[in-house]
Amino acid sequence: MTVETFTPSTQLITLTDSAVKHFESKLADKPGQLIRLSTRVSGCTGYAYVLDFADAAEDGDEVLSVSDSLTVAVAADATDLLRNTEIDYVKEGVNGIIKYNNPNVVDECGCGESFNVG
Repeated sequence: MTVETFTPSTQLITLTDSAVKHFESKLADKPGQLIRLSTRVSGCTGYAYVLDFADAAEDGDEVLSVSDSLTVAVAADATDLLRNTEIDYVKEGVNGIIKYNNPNVVDECGCGESFNVG
């Protein structure tokens, strides 16, 4: 398991302030848990993002200490797909959604459920 300090120049991924606050609030009643980001084969264009709560990182995960109360693990097999991705939390009307600003994406499906990289 690789542990990195949260500095933009060395990050596999980054989180906006809004995303950090959102995830910290979700983990407030789950001490010791972290957010795990991975991908799975899905949809018409290739891959889908998967965000889960986890008790620990898995072997090979890149572990990012975002704040005192937020740790994010990125699955080893997703690092090339997610490199330099910014994760944001955006309010749209009464709903809040997670947005992935992934510079590696070359194609997305119309419904936004899957993506492909070049």
